[in-house]
Amino acid sequence: MEFEFSDEQNTIRELAAQILSAEATSERAKAYEASRDSYDKLVWSKLAEGGLLSIAVPNEYGGMGYGFPELCVLFEEVGRNAAPVPVLDALLLAGMTIAEFATVAQKEKWLSRLVSGDSILAAAHVDAVSGDLSVPATTATPDGDGFVLNGAKRFVTVAGDADVILVPASLGGAPSWFLVEAGTSGLSIEANMRIAGMSACEVGLDGVSVGADALLGGADADGAAISDWIEERALVATAAIQGGVSAGALNMTADYVREREQFGVPIGSFQAVQHRCADCFIDVEAMRWTMWRAAWMIGDGRPALDEARIAKFWAADGGSRVASAAQHLHGGIGSDVDYPIHRYFLWAKSLELGFGAAIHQLVALGKGMAERGPAA
Repeated sequence: MEFEFSDEQNTIRELAAQILSAEATSERAKAYEASRDSYDKLVWSKLAEGGLLSIAVPNEYGGMGYGFPELCVLFEEVGRNAAPVPVLDALLLAGMTIAEFATVAQKEKWLSRLVSGDSILAAAHVDAVSGDLSVPATTATPDGDGFVLNGAKRFVTVAGDADVILVPASLGGAPSWFLVEAGTSGLSIEANMRIAGMSACEVGLDGVSVGADALLGGADADGAAISDWIEERALVATAAIQGGVSAGALNMTADYVREREQFGVPIGSFQAVQHRCADCFIDVEAMRWTMWRAAWMIGDGRPALDEARIAKFWAADGGSRVASAAQHLHGGIGSDVDYPIHRYFLWAKSLELGFGAAIHQLVALGKGMAERGPAA
């Protein structure tokens, strides 16, 4: 494993940190939440101006042409600042998937819009019935030269603002992926909750008719391979954001316990507080190490599903512990929504469950070991 970040990766981190620390402030978060927008459009526009939406978009479509590890650098910084922008869905689940598998016409239509920030791309990966990307309950039925989609999706981030939604559906007993544009007849979107500070929607597909050009990658695309590709990267990307969230929460907590005094001394001088912070530090380091190992393997073109599941296990398990400790060590102020630590707690809990909680990763890893035996 390569333990050093490249100059390009360090530049991305520095630029992202500069933009997010300046724009994704606590004051800005309060203004955004009062607006009830589905995501922070000001911060998103600043990321677009800095070119950070183009990290994983090929050069020929106006992007930087970098890969998955570089995206994870950005994701970690977004988590560290709890910035409510749809980087996971727009840049990876939809954007990078289109860059990897779409037809030339599909890439030309959507990637340049993503780079400029003019279009939001969403991904409806959570089926209302099936939690398995490889077996979506939503169906696609051939209809003339196109298809008819029926089903329901949940927790689709910023779907109401999306110009296109990437939708997995079962076609002939196998998964296929479709690009469903906003305003298509039969497509319904209802925002009913907020996840990681952004609106999450129920998406209904009631006889949604799409043309053959909506099938991601065209008629020869391997939908099962696309599902596997997405799952591996989604696990690691979620872990990257969670690692940033946990690091941000720990930094905020460390600052607080150094300043908060009780009995005439900072509470950070109490051994019990120090032990709790030390446990959080160990969790954050474990989360980062396992995540970057998996991200490096993916970037190097190696199979990394087990490593991705290990990273997601630590993100879920360690992230939950760090969030609870950060909230606890802040005492009463931790329950005050005017103070920013609550955002990190809410983010950590949603990321803990996204793409499978800790127990789901252990079950999958155990099943794999039972089938294949332990790795050498």
